[in-house]
Amino acid sequence: MRRNFAVYDDVTLPLRLFLFGLLLWAGTAHAQLNIEITGGGANQIPIAIAPFVGESALPTSITQVVEADLTRSGRFRTLYVPPQNPPLSDDSPVDLGAWRARSADAIAVGGVYPQAGGRVEVRFRLYDAPRQTSLGGLSFNVTPDQARRVAHRIADYIYEKLTGDRGVFSTRLAYVVKAGTNYQLQIADADGMNPQTALSSREPILSPAWSPDGTQIAYVSFENKRPVVYVHNLHTGQRRAVASFPGSNSAPAWSPDGRQLAVALSKEGGTQIFLVNADGTGLRRLTHTRAIDTEPFFAPDGQTIYFTSDRGGSPQIYRMSLTGGRVERVTLSGSYNVSPRISPDGRTMAYVTREEGQFRVAVMDLASGQSQVLTDTQRDESPSFAPNGKLILYATEVGGRGVLSITSSDGRMSPQRLSVTAADVREPAWGPFPTN
Repeated sequence: MRRNFAVYDDVTLPLRLFLFGLLLWAGTAHAQLNIEITGGGANQIPIAIAPFVGESALPTSITQVVEADLTRSGRFRTLYVPPQNPPLSDDSPVDLGAWRARSADAIAVGGVYPQAGGRVEVRFRLYDAPRQTSLGGLSFNVTPDQARRVAHRIADYIYEKLTGDRGVFSTRLAYVVKAGTNYQLQIADADGMNPQTALSSREPILSPAWSPDGTQIAYVSFENKRPVVYVHNLHTGQRRAVASFPGSNSAPAWSPDGRQLAVALSKEGGTQIFLVNADGTGLRRLTHTRAIDTEPFFAPDGQTIYFTSDRGGSPQIYRMSLTGGRVERVTLSGSYNVSPRISPDGRTMAYVTREEGQFRVAVMDLASGQSQVLTDTQRDESPSFAPNGKLILYATEVGGRGVLSITSSDGRMSPQRLSVTAADVREPAWGPFPTN
């Protein structure tokens, strides 16, 4: 329940969240996210990806997945590789001078080779064309149905070698879809493929938040006709209620060490920020005001919490130390700033701001206080950083229907839309880097 500050002036702030969420749901859901790339990014890296030799034996084209991953990042422009005889593979000589003449910065080549027991070996190499050198490669011994996962790993490798930043193609997304009369918490790969339903309910599901190790998700469920915060183990399917107090239990956010959650509770009157252990024990109140304090989010240092409050008369973003001290207002301009999300390096804050009556995603440099609005849509919400900090996932509304969008945190990439056909999709959260 993160949208405690929405667009309805005739209801109290805690109720605005729930009404806003319900008004956005409509239609029936199909399982898979569809990605529409509406533009590219600045200074794209030209790269050639030769078709992987032998990949026709796989259920998924590794070449196509790698190309799609890199294109979707906004950082790459793929070049056409004409058919060659013999075809290029990971052990073929590559004429890097010819590719340099075609303005390629890099070329990737690879192959798929049968192994015993129905397995395959996928081998790959990456070359720097201007410098006429190899940048290394990877080898995987896998089953054919793991081809898509391998392709994401290869795309991550290419991204990191050519940009210096870790790739996020092997990560996962969480989001909520309204399917008929049911709400579904779904988990999908970063490209929207392989969606799995973690929870299905006839009542709303809100605010999914990934644990730092990616094994658990905290969320708010109304299945008992009131909001309760649960922690859900994605491996076992088991879950536990960690905040089920009288009143509202909302807006879970994990501490960086995964041991605690910050939540917004109204158990003692107005909505305030509390800490609770991940097993539901050790409840401790953090804020003590008559205002509404909600939407907590930890800084990477684990010692600072950002949150939304109307203590100054309008919804604004504040921060405080867990060890006490003065509460500091962070957003100093505008009459409406909510939903703080801090980048993995702690330098940038994404949030939702109201600009000329429109709700848009903005970012702030926390050192200088300088802000930049990233989007030009009207009802944006729930920003979530990719684990490398380079992209931001958020929910918006297009044609009266909820969709997800991705844009770069520096504003240089045109947003990409992720939608579920004939359905609404909301409440996005970008998962952490995989641990293996």
